[in-house]
Amino acid sequence: MSVNVFIPFSEQDKLRASEVDLVSFLQCRGERLERAGRDHKLIYSDSSGTHDSITVSGNRWYDHKNKCGGGPIKLMREHFGLTYQEAMLELLNGRYTGVSECMKQSAPKRTEKKGFVLPEPNTNMRRVFAYLTKQRHIAPDVISFFAHEHKLYEDKDHHNIVFVGTDENGKPCQAHKRSTITFGSSFRQTVEGSDTRYSFSHFGNSEKLFVFEAPIDMLSFITLYKENWQEHSYIAMNGVYENAVLKALENHSGISVIYLCTDNDIGGIDAAFRLRDILNKNGYSNVSRIVSHNKDWNEDLKALYGVEPLPAVPHTQREKYLSFADELKFSPVQINRLLQTLSAEKNYLSAAGISLSASAILISKVQNISAGEMFEYLKSGLKNHYRSYEDKGKLSSKISDFDKLKKTVGYKLRQNAFSESEIRDISKTLFECADRALRCHAEQFLSEKNTEELSEKSSLALKI
Repeated sequence: MSVNVFIPFSEQDKLRASEVDLVSFLQCRGERLERAGRDHKLIYSDSSGTHDSITVSGNRWYDHKNKCGGGPIKLMREHFGLTYQEAMLELLNGRYTGVSECMKQSAPKRTEKKGFVLPEPNTNMRRVFAYLTKQRHIAPDVISFFAHEHKLYEDKDHHNIVFVGTDENGKPCQAHKRSTITFGSSFRQTVEGSDTRYSFSHFGNSEKLFVFEAPIDMLSFITLYKENWQEHSYIAMNGVYENAVLKALENHSGISVIYLCTDNDIGGIDAAFRLRDILNKNGYSNVSRIVSHNKDWNEDLKALYGVEPLPAVPHTQREKYLSFADELKFSPVQINRLLQTLSAEKNYLSAAGISLSASAILISKVQNISAGEMFEYLKSGLKNHYRSYEDKGKLSSKISDFDKLKKTVGYKLRQNAFSESEIRDISKTLFECADRALRCHAEQFLSEKNTEELSEKSSLALKI
């Protein structure tokens, strides 16, 4: 949908759009939702695979991977890439028929929260055992251990695997169901009423905790590295949510060494860096990542049995940013003509080099170090501080961020004399300017590459 005219939405329009029940709206829009306790997860796919990091409840949503959230308008703009006008029209059913009938135009009604109840167990777990051993190649003794702990069983109604999360007293308070079908799309669902501060886990007596995205990844890793495994602690997040990990650390003070074993794809790489930052902020400094050879630990396990594994998915955006950062070279910059120089530069990689050079020149004035040495130090800082999980959005929004920082630099450089604190402040802004320019260059490069690949595929299709 493209909107070429400005529509002056009234306050009532804005209120209606902000109160749209997202669960109903997204279902009517054809989006895939799965229940996760009292909330729903939005299942979406991109070039890196399928993700479930966004939870939805009423007219609110939260993206656990990117640490952001809000109301309906923000979701339509940031996740679906619509303009404000387009988002408003779609939420208000301005150009779509039938959507309004399944949208709630008023604030969502309060419903009585259901208590947590485990699915009824089957009399045996033959199907689950067969699926985990024959399809997933999990070791039988590992399955038996968790079954005897009542943390893994087969449900009666649909023969799903049920992975159970228990609280600090061993009481079940969370459960996740997964189908055992070997064809088509698999079924996954967090049981309604689950307390997502807990999840499928095992806690030993050592100082080590291994963190996984999903229970099958965790079971696969244990199967691959079985020696004395019960001495250590393991937890599956059922996605990339940190709540269960933080609660586990709160309840097990002896854990001091944390290994992040997330998937070897874009989502898993972003999740590992994000979780590491969260854990560092919570006082856990000994955090490292263990990487599977293939997409995840079960793919590694299947490969040992001769099954063709799904390969790892490189984080091209992150790799390109770091690669372009390595290309930056110091150049003497006239500070009094800096804004004109930046404004005239059309190449974002060159703009990043100019910004970082200016930052180095300024900070060298208040520190006993040459501008060239400072430049190399700042270049390392760019690479160390880059967070791909925060580098989201379209090229246009990244360019807008860069332009705003350029204007800020111009404003700060208006005066003729600067104090030491002012020099440090301007240098910091220029460092941020270099970072944003690099993000623009990487995004521009990948966008052009994707366009070329699509053009080649179209040409090939025409020839066929």
